[in-house]
Amino acid sequence: MFNRYRTLGLIGILLVFCYFLYQFVSPTLKIDHLVREMNRSSVVSKSMKHVVLIAQELDNPFWRAVEKGANAAAMQRGIAIDYMGPIRINPTEQTKLLEKSIAAKPDAILVQGMKGQPYKQLINKAIDQGIPVITIDADEPDSKRIAYVGTDNREAGKRMGELVIQDAAERGRIGVIIGSEWADNQQLRLEGFRSMIFNTPGSEIVAVRSSNISRIQAAKQTEALLKQYPRIQTMVGLSSLDAAGIVEGLKAADRADVRVFGFDDLEVTRQGIADGHITASVVQQPREIGAQAIELVDTVFKGDAIPVQHFIATSTLDRDDMKSKGNSP
Repeated sequence: MFNRYRTLGLIGILLVFCYFLYQFVSPTLKIDHLVREMNRSSVVSKSMKHVVLIAQELDNPFWRAVEKGANAAAMQRGIAIDYMGPIRINPTEQTKLLEKSIAAKPDAILVQGMKGQPYKQLINKAIDQGIPVITIDADEPDSKRIAYVGTDNREAGKRMGELVIQDAAERGRIGVIIGSEWADNQQLRLEGFRSMIFNTPGSEIVAVRSSNISRIQAAKQTEALLKQYPRIQTMVGLSSLDAAGIVEGLKAADRADVRVFGFDDLEVTRQGIADGHITASVVQQPREIGAQAIELVDTVFKGDAIPVQHFIATSTLDRDDMKSKGNSP
């Protein structure tokens, strides 16, 4: 009996030992497997072209859509995308990311144009080093960039003006929220919008404020504008998060009499249109922008010429459009 217990005890000890040995060895085996996979990927990736895509803001819905479009097109062409951007909109950080990307010597760079001599010089530096640069969303026309892919922002601003003017002639006092004072696309949209309003008797832009690409800031700026200019009848947002923020600002100010116009096709914007809080939106095609940018980059890799400006058309979205297409949230 004693020998039997001793045997069982030894078996138990052996099983415990094997268990701890497995727990010790298992992570090592997993790490070895991961290293082999990484080495295999590294060998494969050496034959691929690497393109850096620098967003204005990393997790902004517009830029994530651009990334998706770029990735889909890149997979079809054997191109690897390195997507990066500031956590929050930050021109200084965006400039640093461009500088670091140039130092890494990718095969091409896709980047938003931005005001400022240092930024322009960095784009020129990349071109001088043989790295093709295509600007997306906002152009940098005075630089050596080889092309721009994105919305014709001045025309998009005019289209917004047409929407506002057609809505109601008596809603003449307008407040405008732009996403950033640094981004050329915002200034061009504002320029196009101003040109339409300026030529419309009885319409007036009373103030322009920046949301810094923040829904919260758009709400705060809207509330502040309505306190300063209580006779505002229409609010216009020229970047993707502005309309939703404007709606929140109107609620905080207890103003249900103000018409709201926005930009882009975010879910929150669609919901606002469906609920009647947002009248209409000018819609860009960010996935198409990303995809077309990669197609042009691939054309450059093959040694062929590409157009200097490649505009992606916009459309408009209102409640009637959503109903007719059966796309109500």
